[in-house]
Amino acid sequence: MKQIVLEEPGRLRSAEAAPPEARCHEALVRVRRVGVCGTDYHAFEGRQPYFTYPRILGHELAVEVVEAPQNDRGLKSGDRCAVEPYLTCGVCHACKIGRRNCCERIQVLGVHTDGGMRSLLAVPLDRLHKSEQLKLDQLVLVEPLGIGAHAVARSGLREGEEVLVVGAGPIGLAVTQFALAAGGRVRAFEINPARREFAARLGIETLAAPDDRLAHAVFDATGNPAAMEQSLARVAHGGRLVFVGLVQGSVALDDPLFHRREITLLATRNSLDDFPRVIRMIEQGLIDTTPWITHRMKLADVPRRFPELPSEKNCIKAVIEIDEDV
Repeated sequence: MKQIVLEEPGRLRSAEAAPPEARCHEALVRVRRVGVCGTDYHAFEGRQPYFTYPRILGHELAVEVVEAPQNDRGLKSGDRCAVEPYLTCGVCHACKIGRRNCCERIQVLGVHTDGGMRSLLAVPLDRLHKSEQLKLDQLVLVEPLGIGAHAVARSGLREGEEVLVVGAGPIGLAVTQFALAAGGRVRAFEINPARREFAARLGIETLAAPDDRLAHAVFDATGNPAAMEQSLARVAHGGRLVFVGLVQGSVALDDPLFHRREITLLATRNSLDDFPRVIRMIEQGLIDTTPWITHRMKLADVPRRFPELPSEKNCIKAVIEIDEDV
């Protein structure tokens, strides 16, 4: 079995490994699509929090079931599934209060434990979400869309509220989709012209520079500390600021402004029970994923192509296609 290992920051290599053995609560799946995420770039650059090396990257996954034990989820050989990559303990405080997305002992595939840049993977049955309608290219986008769904849920967004999304990368775009679905009046602030043009094609009002219009809910999806600090000034009195992007280090806030406007500051991590809803919305045509995948590569090309992706022109979402016989 072939796999790609991030040995240390800046060094990816192709390796051979024995196929994994699935345990009684797991299915053996063939990985067919791997989405490349900002988390993967940060890990490659050595600036991803909660990360250790060596590591097999890949947490945005579309898979095909090879074999599965008897189960009550109807999973069987040949089923196409999105993988919910969050492995949780079920017994910590967060899990007990229904917040397993921030489990104290969470193991995210491709981050805390080895992920999907390989041919075969053993996945817990309850982390597989099948669809008989969606294509592999759609299923691989369920995880990043789930991040947006959870962020909007955290914000408590109400119909008619003004929304500003700062950063129109894949996660920021995912936020826009669910903010629109919740009835928000959505704008996106993005300095990259290609991303701004892409967001506009999705029907989103875009800004090349911030204006004076404040928003009830501001979502910062930049992962940039300076941008995160500046986003506070774009929140209306009594509004909410949601940090969707993650940065390794501290973020300073203007405390007098924070208090004067009585702003609510929220963090959002992973997603929580969002996969079925996301899959249903794509199946119903409420979210069109067709334009999202702009770059493709094969697994064998990853060590060569991956370092070039951040500078690739017009790259919104890169996907690794894994052939059945690798």
